[in-house]
Order: sequence, then structure tokens, then C-alpha cells
Amino acid sequence: MTGPKKVAAIHDISGVGRCSLTVIIPVLSAMGVQVCPVPTAVLSAHTGYGEFVMRDLTDYIPQALDHYKRLGLKFDCIYSGFLASTQQIDHCLDFFASFPAALKVVDPVMGDNGKSYPTYTSELCTRMSELAAVADIITPNLTEAAILLGEKFPEGTLDASTMRSWLVRLSQKGPGIVVITSVPMNGGICTVGYDKKRNSFWKLTDEYVPISYSGSGDMFTSVLIGGLLGGDSLPIAMNRASSFTQSTIKTTYSYGTHWTDGIMFEPHLHRLRSDRELSDYTAL
Repeated sequence: MTGPKKVAAIHDISGVGRCSLTVIIPVLSAMGVQVCPVPTAVLSAHTGYGEFVMRDLTDYIPQALDHYKRLGLKFDCIYSGFLASTQQIDHCLDFFASFPAALKVVDPVMGDNGKSYPTYTSELCTRMSELAAVADIITPNLTEAAILLGEKFPEGTLDASTMRSWLVRLSQKGPGIVVITSVPMNGGICTVGYDKKRNSFWKLTDEYVPISYSGSGDMFTSVLIGGLLGGDSLPIAMNRASSFTQSTIKTTYSYGTHWTDGIMFEPHLHRLRSDRELSDYTAL
């Protein structure tokens, strides 16, 4: 018998508004995974509120890494998300290099709805590409995939051929698995994935919900990681992450919750311990 899988999560933590570590910790914990948070910043509320108090923790990250190395700790996964500076990207690269056996997951949080976030300069986007290149898995949304590829954000629905091309091109930059979320295709909003080792393409289709909540990307990637660490194949892990995120979004929407408050996932956490077979995915 071995203990729970252990994930070092390099993300910010916001007191109000479900996102980043306040989503990652309960979700992965519910899936039997130990989360070791490496906070990049502490915020009173996430940046979507417009006004917030923040304490930058850039200097803390290398100190935490040095301590973990002295302790001889081993991590099964290193998982990075929103980063506020090129210096934080350097620290993430150091984490990856220090634990070469760990699964390296980069959620390249840079923008949404066709626009990069105000804090993401061209230099920071370029450095994020550098971080994604050393990852085993990246999980961009469509906006972030376009940024990483240097493509103009596409308008309208996309076809399977285009998305297969994008997935392969992103994989050619380094990661063995690429998953792109929030892709408009015929039938709904899709999640598409590519496994370079098996040269396999996958697609999941969700119903459209006319609102976007903070933390939904953090939730998707966290469930995906929990599934993969638990032995899921890529399409089953994608299915698990997509279906859980979709059901919690629908719950939140039914209550008329403001988008800044994030997704009402708490009543659904027990579902993450289910080991039921998932087969809603199709080949892309």
C-alpha cells in the first residue's frame, strides 16, 4: 500500500471568489490526492472584483522549494496556474527541474474570450510558452491556445480538422498531452484532447450555458489531474473533468449566482469519489 498521490500546486489563493487554490485543494482532496499548496500570492478577493488587497509571495516560492529539497520530499505532480511575473515562471521551471519524475502540468492561464488578461504582457506570454514547452500536459482554453500558437483568435464554430491541427502544433512545442477547453464546434461547446504517444484525438461536447464563472478552468484541470493520477485514460479523465465542471456550472446558473462568486461545487464533491466508467467521449 502507498499513501495518497502528492501534488505541489503553484497557484494564488483568493479569500473570496472560488478559484485557484480554494478550488484545487477541495477538489483534489475529494479525489484522494494530497495537495501541497505553493501560493504565489494571497488576495482578499480574485481580480474579477476589481478592488482587492494582495500580498505578493514571489520570494516565498524558491524558499519553499529549497525546504522541500532539504526534506527529501517527492511529488507525483507539479501543477502551475496563474502566474504574475516572469520571475514566478523561473521559479516554476526550477520546481519542474527539481522533481523530474513528477508529472508536469501547466494550466497556461493568460486570457479568455479572445483577450489576454491585463497583467499579461507580450514578454509574460512568451515566457508562458517556455513553461508550457517543458510540461507533460497543458490545458489552455481556446484563447490561450491561440496565444501559444501566435494565432488570431478564431471567430465562429471550428471544425475537427482545424482543432486536430492546433492540438498537434501545440504538442510539437513539447507537451505529450494537450487539452483545449471552450471550443465552439457543431453541437455545442467542446473540449478536445490529443495524446502524442498514442496519436489519438478526443472530443467531449457540453451544452452551452450563457455565463462564464471564475475558477471553472481550475476545476477542470484539477479533476483531470485527479483522474489521471487515479489511473484514468486520457478520454475518461477528460470526461470526468468535463461532466463534473458542467454539472456544477448548471447548478450555479440555476441559483442566479454572480460570476465573481465562482462555481457552487461543494454539494457535488462526493461525486468525485465515483469510479464509474465514463464513455461520453468520441474520437475527434
